[in-house]
Amino acid sequence: MNTPRPAPDRSAAPGPVGEAAVGEAAALVSCAGVAHTYGSGRTAVVAVHDVSCRVLPTTRVAITGPSGSGKSTLLHLMAGLETVTAGVLSWPGLNGHPLAHPGRVGIVFQGPSMLPALDALENVEFPLLLAGIPDHRARELARGAMHRLGITDLAGQLPQELSAGQAQRVAVARALAGGPVLILADEPTGQLDHHAAAHVVDALLQAADEFGAALLIFTHDPVIAARLPQRWTMADGRLLGPALNPMATAEPARTGGRP
Repeated sequence: MNTPRPAPDRSAAPGPVGEAAVGEAAALVSCAGVAHTYGSGRTAVVAVHDVSCRVLPTTRVAITGPSGSGKSTLLHLMAGLETVTAGVLSWPGLNGHPLAHPGRVGIVFQGPSMLPALDALENVEFPLLLAGIPDHRARELARGAMHRLGITDLAGQLPQELSAGQAQRVAVARALAGGPVLILADEPTGQLDHHAAAHVVDALLQAADEFGAALLIFTHDPVIAARLPQRWTMADGRLLGPALNPMATAEPARTGGRP
């Protein structure tokens, strides 16, 4: 199967802004004045505007904001699934574009995005196989990820046999199976009841600690946002001033709009 050709790295990491240079060198994601526009001319829509931030391996942050605020687009940019239309986006801590390093970034999309011909276990292990992991090891990692989410009983079920909440937990397991160093989760609890949502956030936080990974949860749910030590806010495509606790480990380097 042909794998997508990674988009070129736009540039080297920008110089330090608001942190020592060592922090920049360690950044998994570095955004400097990043923008993304859909369409052109009168129909153009600016989804992300003048966003600058760094994501360090220690980052545990909830990115909040209403629907249409640019959260999903920012996630896609950080994951390398979209290209910037202005500014500089780089991944110094990943040694290049994420698509060049399969498994280093674990993504939970809003929708489960499961392959209908594969059962749940096969869906979880499929990205591992694409990354060149041997069959037996991929199966072992996939089972471990499903166990982490408490869904081993779903292993043999096809996507159409799963509820929306079950499918979402399978998607979370798929994102964690490869032991990523950067976890990007887009409304990972939107299809779940309170108990299941809490369990999923527990699993994401535990995995981030275990893997030494950064964790960004994009959510409009204040209960979920409160589980993370730091919060950034998006509005009208801009990343606004963060709410920090005393133990916060990273913050936007420069913000568009008012702090």
